[in-house]
Amino acid sequence: MQTVSATYAKQNFAAVLDQSQREPVQIRRHERDIAVVVSSEEYERIHQLRVRELIRFTEETGHYAESQGLTDELLEQLLAENE
Repeated sequence: MQTVSATYAKQNFAAVLDQSQREPVQIRRHERDIAVVVSSEEYERIHQLRVRELIRFTEETGHYAESQGLTDELLEQLLAENE
């Protein structure tokens, strides 16, 4: 991953965008990482990966809750008590 200063990114924005099509570009300001520019394709890949992980986690948690005796009716009751 290429790292550039915020000043460089500002002055060479088109070049940073072009570079981000090949690899992520990390932007630093005052010796701190502040952003990473990635291509739309890479962003979509990361986003879909996170969605799949969330779905997997919720399904796993649901199966565990069911194995512990949680039913839809009990869940509704618990949620109503916390309103």
